[in-house]
Amino acid sequence: MWTDIRTLLLFHSLVLRIYFSEATDECEDGQFQCNNKRCIPTIWRCDDDDDCSDNSDEENCPRKTCAPAEFACLNGQCVPGRWRCDGEPECPDGSDEAEETCSKQTCPPEKFDCGGSTNKCVSLSWRCDGEKDCENGADEEDCASDAKACPSGEFMCANRKCLAIVHVCDGDDDCGDGSDELKCTSPLTCGPNHLRCNTSECVPLIWSCDGDPDCSDSSDEGPERCGGDGVPYLPNRRTNCTAGEFRCANGECVRLTWKCDGDPDCKDKSDESDCPLLTCRPDEFQCGDGSCIHGTKQCNKVHDCPDRSDESGCVNATKCEGPLKFLCKNGECIDSSKVCDSVKDCKDRSDEPKKECGLNECMINNGGCSHVCMDQPIGFECQCPTGYQLLDKKTCGDIDECENPDACSQICINYKGDFKCECYEGYEMDPVTKTCKAEGKSPYLLFTNRHEIRRIDLVKRDYSQVVSTQKNAVALDLDVANNRTNYHQKFAFIHEASDPSQQVPLLESFLQTPVGLALDWLQHNLYWTDSGDKSISVASVDATKRRVLINTDLSEPRAIALDPHHGFMYWSDWGTRAKIEKAGMNGVDRQVLVADNIEWPNGITLDVANRRLYWVDSKLHLIASVDLNGAHRRTHMSSAERLGHPYALAVFEDRIYWTDRDRAAVFMANRLTGQDIHTLAENLNDPHDIVVFHQLRQPQGPDSCNLGSVANGGCEYLCLKAPQITEHSPKYTCACPDGQDLGPDMRGCVPVVFGLVCAGVYLVWRNWRRDSTKSMNFDNPVYRKTTGEGEEDEIHIGRTDGMGHHAHHHPYPQGVNMGVVGAGGGTCPQFITLPLGGNMPDPGTHWYTEQPMLSTAK
Repeated sequence: MWTDIRTLLLFHSLVLRIYFSEATDECEDGQFQCNNKRCIPTIWRCDDDDDCSDNSDEENCPRKTCAPAEFACLNGQCVPGRWRCDGEPECPDGSDEAEETCSKQTCPPEKFDCGGSTNKCVSLSWRCDGEKDCENGADEEDCASDAKACPSGEFMCANRKCLAIVHVCDGDDDCGDGSDELKCTSPLTCGPNHLRCNTSECVPLIWSCDGDPDCSDSSDEGPERCGGDGVPYLPNRRTNCTAGEFRCANGECVRLTWKCDGDPDCKDKSDESDCPLLTCRPDEFQCGDGSCIHGTKQCNKVHDCPDRSDESGCVNATKCEGPLKFLCKNGECIDSSKVCDSVKDCKDRSDEPKKECGLNECMINNGGCSHVCMDQPIGFECQCPTGYQLLDKKTCGDIDECENPDACSQICINYKGDFKCECYEGYEMDPVTKTCKAEGKSPYLLFTNRHEIRRIDLVKRDYSQVVSTQKNAVALDLDVANNRTNYHQKFAFIHEASDPSQQVPLLESFLQTPVGLALDWLQHNLYWTDSGDKSISVASVDATKRRVLINTDLSEPRAIALDPHHGFMYWSDWGTRAKIEKAGMNGVDRQVLVADNIEWPNGITLDVANRRLYWVDSKLHLIASVDLNGAHRRTHMSSAERLGHPYALAVFEDRIYWTDRDRAAVFMANRLTGQDIHTLAENLNDPHDIVVFHQLRQPQGPDSCNLGSVANGGCEYLCLKAPQITEHSPKYTCACPDGQDLGPDMRGCVPVVFGLVCAGVYLVWRNWRRDSTKSMNFDNPVYRKTTGEGEEDEIHIGRTDGMGHHAHHHPYPQGVNMGVVGAGGGTCPQFITLPLGGNMPDPGTHWYTEQPMLSTAK
């Protein structure tokens, strides 16, 4: 009897175990089992969407109430209120875009009502700007009849481009259609102080025979006028090139490795003349630059050619994918139409399994698929609706479209089955293009064209000259808030961006070959690179104070860009070891951002809104970007034809703008796709730098040097923004002129000799203290208790985050003098950083991982 009972209990236990294993093993952790046995992600339960197809995932759900800032869909789902009537249905039932909902919408005063059935509101500043922002074009209707006419004093080209009168009949096709050079009855005459070039141009007489060709045909420097060899001056021309450089026929210096590589780098292309004809063996692959690699290295998923041509056009011909192909178990590939046709086409007969041919697995529990089950001749396939993807072979999950950096212009919000694009403050979504468009005045480009600075309105396409008769305008930057343009040939600025008569020289001495320029529009300092003395320098905006920040490990510094809100500067260096670097705007925390796959980084620019750095590479013929930490690199364009010799670039909204010295033109393209390329200006003299003028290019913020009651942060000389590495980082540090260092209070300046004496006295004092110090050290924080004869105990508390071997650095207690008395009664400082300016309290304790002292001039 007991044996029978035990047998019965064992059988019952086995049945229960089988039952529960079948019930629980069907769905995995993080999944919900529907009444129809389907498995869906647990987060889809009670989301007002029938994912089970039997509504069991929406049963027994708590009642949901939408927040005041949300819109309640008719099905009870909540979406942000700002999504209501924006032209895109976010409610599953479309109630957020229903006519009865949107017909009640009224536009605020700062918006324009598009009217009609759309009931859209767009920025009032977009009214009559030449672009249709309303879907029905209402924002461009009833505009003044002369709205598209050119302003008084400008010439209208046949293509309706507006042009400054000075460009008419000057020998250059500035319109792009030649209409500005038609009807020019008399030849161009030059004034008494000008020279007439052989091409009929006029240049100032004093520019003749100065070693720098100003006529497009160099006739102002020709041997018949000036004698000599008539070799023109070029920015890269030097008396002697280094051992690792090739000297071009025109005197330029380029890398020796670029000689005979199939890509001309000299302006006169002499680096590609007299080159041997490169031929490869029959078993070798010839790269695009003429070099040879072994044939087995082509299409091996490794870039062996310098130009990467060995991996272009590679297609895996053995792929057996898609609905029209069937992969046999032995690796053969046959047409899917031959499966289950009673003919054995696979040599292993895997295309004719008896048990599976004719069986529809989707009839049984939907094949176990969470959404769509598609029967196949052999087996079945689970598929997902739009916006979803297979998490495994059966369960569909939401696609995070925001993982694609091109999904949106600026902000991407992912939600179930779809995604939403939004814009940062100051931008608004264009209902037609679905891209973020800046509010306010029309943006415009400024670019240097050797002897002048020109301007192009990016909406109306007005084309005018801002500054004329410059000797060699190269670098350019803007002060948008004060409507001021900074540029250099010998550093000057224009008080009004549209008034050339207001030019005021700033720096005229101590400059060798300045090539890059950037303005700190918050702390009002100018930064520049100089390839002549291999340095990066800073000066007050009025140029009365200046300092060399970095002059080590620089080979050919070129462009420079600033992020004053976070206190960092970025620059390119196309020297022997080409790279893009980053450092604090006070010269500390220097680090390399890009050092791989980079050859000739010319211009760089910051996309302030999206926190990315863009650059052009004139050797690799590409435009690329990284985030501001050097990660997530992307190549936006790569084409020797489209990018001959790109020099500088600017980014605004969804566009990239760049100058090309080989093609003597200014171009633009879509920054997300690299497509939609347009020529904005061509037939130029020698375009160099380019910037976008708009208030959103320089977001306003606090001047860290003038937050407190003490002007200039209490600094005797320069006050420089400090990098905001952590929330406890100092807001600024003081700097002294070359040849001087900070004094005891870290604000005044003393000669370097006095600083060395202070350092010596401090070292002696520190060694004495060390002999009489007992310490207890922990990782974080550090508690340092010191005792000595005749003195009370004192506790020093500080952080050592990221300090590593810099364990000797000390905190700077607010309001406590941490100096020691040295020779002459002076107080020698410890290594400290300054707190927030003025008398404002700063409870945090701060360190740098290296002393924030600035290098002296060479």
